[in-house]
Order: sequence, then structure tokens, then C-alpha cells
Amino acid sequence: MGVIWHDIKPERVKPNDFIAVIEITKGSKNKYELDKETGLIILDRVLYTSTHYPANYGFIPRTYADDKDPLDVLVLCSEAIESLALVRCYPIGVMVMQDGGDMDYKVIAIPFNDPTWNIYSDISELPPHIMDEFSHFFRVYKQLEGKETAVFKVMNREFAELIIKDNIDEYNKRFGEGGVPKEVKKEIKFPKATQDAKKK
Repeated sequence: MGVIWHDIKPERVKPNDFIAVIEITKGSKNKYELDKETGLIILDRVLYTSTHYPANYGFIPRTYADDKDPLDVLVLCSEAIESLALVRCYPIGVMVMQDGGDMDYKVIAIPFNDPTWNIYSDISELPPHIMDEFSHFFRVYKQLEGKETAVFKVMNREFAELIIKDNIDEYNKRFGEGGVPKEVKKEIKFPKATQDAKKK
């Protein structure tokens, strides 16, 4: 089970204040993703197109999205952030997309401790070209793989917080507070001493 996905305390992942795990550094063509077995990241592929990730890209732990992975996040930062770094962020918006026929949401977030970016509180405050660049990237980055993506709309901070909350709720339904799937938890055999202690 991917430790980095599950073993962060719930109070560190809230809709308006959360830890993001960086998978892909801004400017990279390497598509890394979470390896759920080890909790590390694994190279999925090198992008087929002459494009690179326009922002630091990763996921929000303790969330569960429609694609059965944690919720995606783009972290706007004045510096490239190393893979597997943890960043405390707040959301300013969300991209509403379709990827392979499924709905896909990508939260746009800002680190609390980056003074270049933390003056912004909502996506509407950003220069329009920033989101135009993001939208263009996600429309074309899979084209040479024969896959289709579509960007429908960029929504505000309020909507982003609702999406994060929904994905936290889905995580808790799926895994529970302890981060262990409920069907697995039923099969866990506790040592006899632990069982005796519970009875007292």
C-alpha cells in the first residue's frame, strides 16, 4: 500500500489547506506517478509531444478521485520543486477536464510560503495567459499517443474546495480514517495479546 498516499494525518489534508506530494517537477517531460505498492514514484513514460509540464504536478494524499487515484494538483511556484517533496498549499481553482472519456479534475494550488505567488487567492486574479498555457498543455500532451483529452472549464477556489472535500469523503468511504481498505481491515489478524487487551 502506498504509504505516502495514506500515512499523512487527516488534519493535514483539508479543502482549504493541504499537503501536496510532488511527482513531476515543473519543466520536465518525464511523467512520473505514484507506485501504490511501494509509496515511491515510478516513471510511467516520457511525453511523446514536444511539451513539458508547465507547473509542478502531483497529488493530494488522503483523496480518492474517479480514476481510482488520489486527486491531481498543479502547484504554482516560483521554483521547480523536487519529486516526492511535500508542499503545504491552498487551492485557487480547478481545471475541469475529460481524459479518456472520464471526468478529470486538476486542482490549481499555491504554496503558503512562496511570497511570489501567495498574494493570489483565486484563479480569477491570475494573468489569463497562465491558464491558457495550462489548458493548451492538457489538450495536446497525449495526442501523439492516440489519446484524447478535453479541457471544459476552469473553475474558482470555492468550486475547487468542493472537489477536494468530495474526494476526501470518497477516500474515507473507501479506506476509512486509518488509510486501510475496509475489506483488508476485516482480514487483519491481531496478536492474541492485543485481542485480550481490547476485551479489558
